[in-house]
Amino acid sequence: MKSKRILRVGGVAIATCLVLGACGAAGAADAGKLIASSEPDWPQWRGPRRDAVSDETGLLDTWPEAGPKLVWKATGLGRGWCSPIVTGGTLYVGGDVGEELRIFALDLDGKIKWQVANGKAWEKQFPGSRASCCYSAGMLYQMNGHGRVVCLDAATGKEQWAVNVLERFEAKQPFFGASECLLVDGANVIVTPAGKKALVAALDKKTGKTVWTGTAEAMATETAGYSSPILVELGGRRQIIATTSLRTFAADAVTGKLLWTVGLKLTENACSTIPVFCGDSVFVTNTSREDQASSLLQMSPSGDKAEKAWTIPLPNTSGSAMQRDGNLYVAGSRKLRGFLCLDAKTGQLKAQLPKPTDAATIWADGKLFVLSADGKALLLKPTATSFQMLGAFPVGQKPKKDAWAHPVLCGGRLYLRYHDTLFCYDVKAQ
Repeated sequence: MKSKRILRVGGVAIATCLVLGACGAAGAADAGKLIASSEPDWPQWRGPRRDAVSDETGLLDTWPEAGPKLVWKATGLGRGWCSPIVTGGTLYVGGDVGEELRIFALDLDGKIKWQVANGKAWEKQFPGSRASCCYSAGMLYQMNGHGRVVCLDAATGKEQWAVNVLERFEAKQPFFGASECLLVDGANVIVTPAGKKALVAALDKKTGKTVWTGTAEAMATETAGYSSPILVELGGRRQIIATTSLRTFAADAVTGKLLWTVGLKLTENACSTIPVFCGDSVFVTNTSREDQASSLLQMSPSGDKAEKAWTIPLPNTSGSAMQRDGNLYVAGSRKLRGFLCLDAKTGQLKAQLPKPTDAATIWADGKLFVLSADGKALLLKPTATSFQMLGAFPVGQKPKKDAWAHPVLCGGRLYLRYHDTLFCYDVKAQ
């Protein structure tokens, strides 16, 4: 049963189509779940489940005025927004150095163990590295801005195989460069080139050969959408959910069969962010100035259908959203401006800070660790109707409002990257 109505959030009208009785957030009896990586620590972008949630506890409740203790900083990592991953005592991060994209392996003291190239640097719109690495079974996977996917031996950096997925699947080059943080599912590496030969595809992670392709009716201007896929289980089926430049879709993770697609109304070259899973729905955001810039897509219990439940005029520039306990945390600009907490069921505004309007967030130990685009790190405690500020400090020299790499929290350490430099802070309570 459906009930259509108009909500008002801070004076802004929101078109809704609520599915009565549906949760719209994690916790429903028939809700699905995110499928975590089997690797330890922080082995892929946004953590084990790609939800920007850390399971660590025992962290500092407040930060000193100057910020938590700086353990070390590593420089010379090149230009870009590639967040580090951490697993097995090693950090991996990419950056554009000269004409190459280089992938660096560092020990936990910030010393470089090895570095190798993955093809050419991205030197067009917003030059710099894009996608983070993904670790699985001793191998490292990464895509450069031109669509070159590489598999490296994580211990040595030796290249095992490489393939350009834009060429293989006849896909257009995204305007801002390929930016997908690769997903490993069992024996497969998942890619979403949005090409003529595959909207989504699985590559054998040992050889790079194509295992399956998921296709859909081609859209003339469609490209990969600067987003990354998530892996969920819903209705007894493993699913890949991803967003291109023109739609959000779900595919069967075993066969690649397309289960559903929902079109997006975007301004030209708008950037979509990673879908945020809410148990039986997904929240999708992008940079479009349209009034439908952000939407909750309600999925059927079987997971083979989806439709928009509500939409809001909330462009999300670079930081993505994250969900915890039925609340969505996201930085927005324009009509809904500032750092926001939204009810995932309804889209209603629950809490708001005037700033930041562009930020990436992770959740750990009941708190929000936020890095704003202007280079300020914040520690926030959400309450029912507000945010409590527990600490704030600037990261490095004044960034040019492009501190877009997502924060990482692993082993009681907070890692913040700004282009050439990676900062490591001790946030463990003594």
